[in-house]
Amino acid sequence: MSAATLSRPLTLALSKGRIFDETLPLLAAAGIEVTEDPEKSRKLILPTSQADVRVVLVRATDVPTYVEQGGADIGVAGLDVLLEHGGAGLYQPLDLRIARCRMSVATRVDFDYAAAVRQGSRIRVATKYTQIARQHFADKGVHVDLIKLYGSMELAPLTGLADAIVDLVSTGSTLKANQLVEVERIMDISSRLVVNQAALKLRREAVRRLIDAFARATEARSS
Repeated sequence: MSAATLSRPLTLALSKGRIFDETLPLLAAAGIEVTEDPEKSRKLILPTSQADVRVVLVRATDVPTYVEQGGADIGVAGLDVLLEHGGAGLYQPLDLRIARCRMSVATRVDFDYAAAVRQGSRIRVATKYTQIARQHFADKGVHVDLIKLYGSMELAPLTGLADAIVDLVSTGSTLKANQLVEVERIMDISSRLVVNQAALKLRREAVRRLIDAFARATEARSS
C-alpha cells in the first residue's frame, strides 16, 4: 500500500441501487452521512460528513476487485458477487444482512425439471453466475451446458435458448410475469462487508472503528 493511499481518506466502495440505499442507514448509525445524492451528482467519488471517509461508486461486480487491489479500503458486496469473484485476498468480517434475496433455478411452467434431473439428461442453463451454477449442478451430479448471459435471463427459456436459468430472486414477481417458476433454491444471498488485507494491517484503527460501527448498526437493525 503506497504512501499516497495511506494518506487519503478511508475509502468505501459501494454500488448504486439497493446496496447503496440499504447501506446508508448503517453508515448513519455510525455517524457518517454521504453528503451528495448519487442520483443527482455525476461524481463517482462522494464526500461524507466525516472528512476522513469517502465513498466511491463502482459496478457491483467490481467492488471485490477495487477492495482486493487497494482502490478501496472497504466495500459492500453481495454474496453472489463474492462467490463469482472468488473472494481471494479479501477479509470478510461481517454479514450486513441487507439486500437479501436468494439464488434459484427457474424454468418454464411446462418444463419437468425434476424428471430431467432424475433421468440424468443434459440440460441447458442460462446464467451470469457461472461459477455458482457449475458448482451447484456438479454437487447434484447433473450434466449441464452453461450459457453465459448478462441480462434478461427470463428470455432464455421463453425463446428456447435454455431449459432453465440460475438467477437472483427477490419476490418472484418477474418470474411469474414471464410464465416461469422457481424450481429449486440454491442459497440465500445477502451483502457482506469486505476489507482490503493491507488496509486492515496498516490502517487498523480507522478500519476497525468502521467495522465495529457497522457491526453495532447491523445488530441494532436486526433486533
